[in-house]
Amino acid sequence: MIEVQKLTKHYGPVTAIRDVSFSVAPGEIVGFLGPNGAGKTTAMRILACFMPATSGAARVAGYDVFRQSMEVRRRIGYLPENVPLYTDMRVAPYLDFVAEVKGVGRGERRRRVAEVMERCLITEVQGRLIGTLSKGYRQRVGIAQAIVSDPEVLILDEPTIGLDPQQITEIRSLIKSLAGKHTVILSTHILPEVSMVCSGVVIINKGSIVAQGPIDTLVQQFFPTARLEVEIVGPPAAVRHGIRGIPGVVSVEELAVTDGAGRYVVESSRERDVRGEIFEVAAQQQWKLLELRRVGTSLEEVFIRIVAGEQAAEEGGA
Repeated sequence: MIEVQKLTKHYGPVTAIRDVSFSVAPGEIVGFLGPNGAGKTTAMRILACFMPATSGAARVAGYDVFRQSMEVRRRIGYLPENVPLYTDMRVAPYLDFVAEVKGVGRGERRRRVAEVMERCLITEVQGRLIGTLSKGYRQRVGIAQAIVSDPEVLILDEPTIGLDPQQITEIRSLIKSLAGKHTVILSTHILPEVSMVCSGVVIINKGSIVAQGPIDTLVQQFFPTARLEVEIVGPPAAVRHGIRGIPGVVSVEELAVTDGAGRYVVESSRERDVRGEIFEVAAQQQWKLLELRRVGTSLEEVFIRIVAGEQAAEEGGA
């Protein structure tokens, strides 16, 4: 549904993105992640036909972004980071206007406008001037205008910015409900949000793609070991030695010792579940096992490791 090959964009002597390539399958929701200034917004503006690339190719819904931009525009909904709303229009007429511009027929427009207002929870403010709305409501109107034409592809740049926690939850559910029928590329700085709604991610740093794929695959690639958190009452040195001797255990890190109870992080091979053997070692040594639980790896940890690794490699090569 979205195919990007070697996209490059220069602003004079500055290269915003270089040889960017990725794809998004039909019906998939993919997170587009990167530090500030990494090139996310530039890439999304190119896909939305807001600016040309210097070189490379991109296709959206089967149409060439550069040679068939009008066909692409008819098939996408775009929410930029700063939504350009007409503040002197009222909500419902504005959405009707956007639907008309995007080619929605007169008979269909009323139904579509009513539907997106309900989905975005803005029905109650449909008669108000957009300029009088709170930032959160304006953001919802922005999302509504992006989906009012029922586009095949949605490009969302920071869709939950300015929303309160309850609104974020509601919009997150809305985005997740789009999977299957719509193809979505989502840029956000809220990484737990990506984990909740996206099936895969594309990570860009300093204008280049540094990682992409399903989230679980990236977790295993950059964190090849499983982690357990253990709390045991026993001599710390003996506990570390005993757990480290279990086949498959890679490392044992002591976090803290309080009132004789030590907390440890145990890293082991993902192919081997060592929880039973930790329990057996504790029982044999008559140590009191207070806690034994898996510790998941967050997307935020993966993101930091990838970006930090890129920076370290760059500094090492300097």
